[in-house]
Amino acid sequence: MFKPHSEISQLEPQIVWQFFDQICSIPHPSKHEEALAQFIVNWANSRDLATRRDKTGNVFIKKPATEGMENRKPVVLQAHIDMVPQKNDDTAHNFETDPIRPFIDGDWVTADGTTLGADNGIGMASCLAVLASDDVAHGPLEVILTIDEEAGMTGAFGLEAGWLEGEILLNTDSEQEGEIYMGCAGGIDAGLTLDIERQEKSAQQTYLEISLKGLKGGHSGVDIHTGRANANKLLARTLKHHLTDIEFQIVEFKGGSLRNAIPREAYTTIAIQDADINKVSTYIEQVQSLMRQELSAIETGLTFNVSQTESALNPLTLTSTQQLLSLLNACPNGVVRMSDDIQGVVETSLNLGVITTQADSIEILCLIRSLIDSGRKDVEGTLSSLAELAGAKVEFSGAYPGWKPEPESELIHIFRDMYEGIYGKKPDIMVIHAGLECGLFKEPYPEMDMISFGPTIKFPHSPDEKVHIESVGLYWQQMKALLSNIPVKTA
Repeated sequence: MFKPHSEISQLEPQIVWQFFDQICSIPHPSKHEEALAQFIVNWANSRDLATRRDKTGNVFIKKPATEGMENRKPVVLQAHIDMVPQKNDDTAHNFETDPIRPFIDGDWVTADGTTLGADNGIGMASCLAVLASDDVAHGPLEVILTIDEEAGMTGAFGLEAGWLEGEILLNTDSEQEGEIYMGCAGGIDAGLTLDIERQEKSAQQTYLEISLKGLKGGHSGVDIHTGRANANKLLARTLKHHLTDIEFQIVEFKGGSLRNAIPREAYTTIAIQDADINKVSTYIEQVQSLMRQELSAIETGLTFNVSQTESALNPLTLTSTQQLLSLLNACPNGVVRMSDDIQGVVETSLNLGVITTQADSIEILCLIRSLIDSGRKDVEGTLSSLAELAGAKVEFSGAYPGWKPEPESELIHIFRDMYEGIYGKKPDIMVIHAGLECGLFKEPYPEMDMISFGPTIKFPHSPDEKVHIESVGLYWQQMKALLSNIPVKTA
């Protein structure tokens, strides 16, 4: 079908893996997915499939029903084109120009030092595989591939009524085979801005960079309850509570790269007196030992490093330094509340995702998630109060709705019966504490029946991301069986 990019193109089901292999070969991080989108459009046109794009950039492709299936309810297959760009610090990779390098690691496919993009590349590959297949029975079919899901759901926000005709939507963005999702959390971005003051560096001061690396990171929804450490929080804690008898001033603080990824790395540059250099190194060694012991069950790779450095920036004043550290230490992070209605599911959470330093301010970007609007608004209120106390400003943006569960959904019953018929057991019908585009699709298409399902993907949004090979085959089997079991369209 395509020129092989890697060894994964030979895996089964080959049609799905060949598409995913091709997807890996074309750079497509969030906000830079146009090359892949255009490749897909060109491919669809070459097969005489009806193809169009809306003003947002979403890709729409239609395929007629297979013979004898013309009277079935029309189905929409949905995936997003973009992927999360995360890499290990020692990996040389430009996500805007370099292809992903996937490889087989036992029962899994992973990537060489970067995110794999199985989220949502496998789902996208399966949608294209259905379009390409001559032996998959289905009714009238539409595929919609949205842009910029991971960095703001821009494509789903831009979706307008009238573009889709389907009555059923199959979202392919789930990450555990055997778990079928009928609802998800909504969310909102929170941006905190703390104005800072600087002063001249003295001749007796030295700049030290303290780095924290090696944390697992992960998806700020799916992994938020696992106890994985947040590098931003750990580094702020280190400065606030473990360097207490050293006078220092922050020069720069930066950590994390995406609001929806748990930060794996954080860095700070501090100005100290020359006489305290060795003392700082000693204290950081003690903190590393303490945190490795404290987090030994999860964060096995946690590593601090201290080195002398230079910077064109002057140090913050002592007052601004303490304001920043107090704000970071007081900022909530992680699980805020578990759901009362759905056992074992997080209701509300917050991820302190990205910290950047400007000449005269510190910018902090968080992502709040909640299954209920009141839970989200409660955390918004907490951050507003915190900003007020710290003398910071806070802005909320990009709110997106959750997807309210519909337990009596016809599609849920069809999938459950189909799954039990194949495997002799029922799937887990669940709600996920992560943002799926289904909630946004419900606004222009409120009557559309929806589910989300997919293969098993571990550690999405981190360089440890991997997809289970066997589960891709199971997921493809379910996709084909579900499409052939879609009911007849009622008058």
